Amino acid sequence: MRTGLAAGLLALYAATASVASATEPLDPEVPVPVVLRADELTYDRDQGLIVASGNVEIAQGERILLADRLTYNQLTDAVTATGNVSLLEPSGDVVFASYFELRDQMKNGIARDIRILLADESRFAANGAVRTDGTRTEMTKAVFSPCRLCPEHPDRPPLWQIKAERVVHDQERQNIVYRDAVLEFFGIPVAYTPYFTHPDPTVERRSGFLAPIIGSSSQLGLTMQTPYYFDLGPHRDATFAPIFTTDEGVVLTGEYRQRTQTGKFEFAGSITRPERRNEEGDVVDGRDIRGHIDGSGQFDLGDTWRWGFQAERASDDTYLKRYRFSSADTLTSRLYLEGSRGGSYAAINGYAFQGLAACDDTDETPLVLPIAEYKYLSEPGALGGRFSLDANVMALTHSAGSVVDKKTPCPTVVGSGASVRRFSISGGWSLPYLGRLGDIYTLSATLRGDLYWVDEVTVNPTADTPRSFSGVTGRIFPQIALDWRYPWVRQTGTVRQVIEPVAQLALSPYGGNPDKIPNEDSKGFEFDDTNLFSLTRFPGLDRVDGGPRLSYGLRVGVYGASGGRTTAFIGQSIRPTGDDDFSPSSGLAGRVSDFVGRIVVSPSKYLDLSYRFRLSQDDLSVRRSEVDLTAGPDWLRVKLGFLSLDEAPAEEDVGKRQEINVSGFAALGPNWSLTGRFRRDLTNGNTLRAGGGIAYEDECLFFGVEVSRRFITPERDIGEGTSVRFTVRLRQLG
Repeated sequence: MRTGLAAGLLALYAATASVASATEPLDPEVPVPVVLRADELTYDRDQGLIVASGNVEIAQGERILLADRLTYNQLTDAVTATGNVSLLEPSGDVVFASYFELRDQMKNGIARDIRILLADESRFAANGAVRTDGTRTEMTKAVFSPCRLCPEHPDRPPLWQIKAERVVHDQERQNIVYRDAVLEFFGIPVAYTPYFTHPDPTVERRSGFLAPIIGSSSQLGLTMQTPYYFDLGPHRDATFAPIFTTDEGVVLTGEYRQRTQTGKFEFAGSITRPERRNEEGDVVDGRDIRGHIDGSGQFDLGDTWRWGFQAERASDDTYLKRYRFSSADTLTSRLYLEGSRGGSYAAINGYAFQGLAACDDTDETPLVLPIAEYKYLSEPGALGGRFSLDANVMALTHSAGSVVDKKTPCPTVVGSGASVRRFSISGGWSLPYLGRLGDIYTLSATLRGDLYWVDEVTVNPTADTPRSFSGVTGRIFPQIALDWRYPWVRQTGTVRQVIEPVAQLALSPYGGNPDKIPNEDSKGFEFDDTNLFSLTRFPGLDRVDGGPRLSYGLRVGVYGASGGRTTAFIGQSIRPTGDDDFSPSSGLAGRVSDFVGRIVVSPSKYLDLSYRFRLSQDDLSVRRSEVDLTAGPDWLRVKLGFLSLDEAPAEEDVGKRQEINVSGFAALGPNWSLTGRFRRDLTNGNTLRAGGGIAYEDECLFFGVEVSRRFITPERDIGEGTSVRFTVRLRQLG
């Protein structure tokens, strides 16, 4: 019955009538109104007591208390609750108890047989607790765990828990402090500490130790990394993570990150002082200082401009691989300034490189400072035509001239001169046109001029008696092209089919690449479907694709309404004469080029297959194949990569090559996962790398084991080796 409910609520409101209005700030000294609901309510005016029973609910401010029976004393502002008591806190925590006695707007009090469900679903249980100021809870004989109990056997202990004689949860300081604490796994004690503390669930980050990483390596012996995180403020932090090894001593590593008002930057690095090793990797007398640095940053200079940097450097060529920081073969440092507005883009860059391959020579590594570029593309004119302008200035310096050493394991032309200064400018115009039948034409014309000032450039580096050139040289290179495509589209139900023949006629003079112009930025050329219709198919500016040529191809595609698709393309290029600027193995050296193409099959999110190929124009034999396959649902995902080169470009000088790379992920139930990876050189039958791992993760624990094996020919202090890493993270404890 609710016969006394209206009178009780009126009395409670009268007792708190001095509160501020809802539109004014609340005075902490002024009592907050109480709202009470119950099946049965009695009010003793003389004693100032309100007794409620049956589905009792009392709300004061942001706190809500539920109980079977409740007594409220207006004179002392005290609430006593019994029977299935629960208190919902403003933070989202829920406190359960068999008995509650609260006062001072339910901020202070005591409880018996208490259980607390924190906002992140972590749990406390204790014999009793004392609550102070609504922000501090002191528990006796307490247990903490973020692990869920087994539904079938709730009496069993959780996966891990902490038991303590006394626990204090300070919500104001966001701390949980334990006295005489014992860590248990499956109810078995494994560690004891007289004092222990960790942040409560409301803390996003705080200084302290992170989970250690324990492992073993054939190169370093037993290893343990113990990261310590520094919370240096709302916009910056740092991590100090030394690696302790049994064979190589201590490796000091760290990281610093910061956001500023205009951007952000971060630095990571390491340093160690191991025993010195000779070229064969054997230990000799003395010690070396080895280390690395890796930094980056980007900062806005208004709405148009920004500047940034990238810094990568290592003490020597094998350090990063030996200590498992990186497997990179080249480190790039860069300083840049760039800006864009409308159709304009401008940038100034400086580059420094460090080669980490066995045959890289620091004397032959170029320094590019500066390289400046400007690009402009106009809005369409009256007929839809656009004008473009590209300008480039570069200064490149070698410490030494180019050398070809055919006795080294990887002979290559590293540089083509001691210094190169280049100015290049190109203007262009393009006009699209749509024909009556739906065929699309684009007419384009460009005029480019390049001016070089070179010093000691080797003109014929592969000759027995190379000669050099110093002075000024250049070229003027005009080009005109007409692109045509004719898409045919047919709709059949929910499937759209597309057939599109494409062609391009490009006209330009021969002889655009004289010997006196060095080649610094156009060596990594690869002929494929992406550059078949490029006006200049070299990746840089030092080489141009001269002479008349006709390129043509055919695109087909099938597209489903749900997003699935299957597409294919094949194309070829022909010219009146061959071109010596392309290597014989490039597929473009002769009058008729190789066929290039791609096939993409992606019927759904469970399958994504991409196949790119280059076929010999003589007998259609495969000269290059690339397969990238991703298949399977989210719980069983497989990735496969396959590369086959009949013959690499001459400047790479690696010959025939076949390689396969496989990786996969499998979810073994709701908590377990398995990963694996495998890389093999099919040319000589050697496995390059293999590895895998297994991990367990639930709401309170992460445990992972990762094993990797490297199969390579020993390179100084890097050889074949196996490494194992163990990672354990207890939620809430770092």
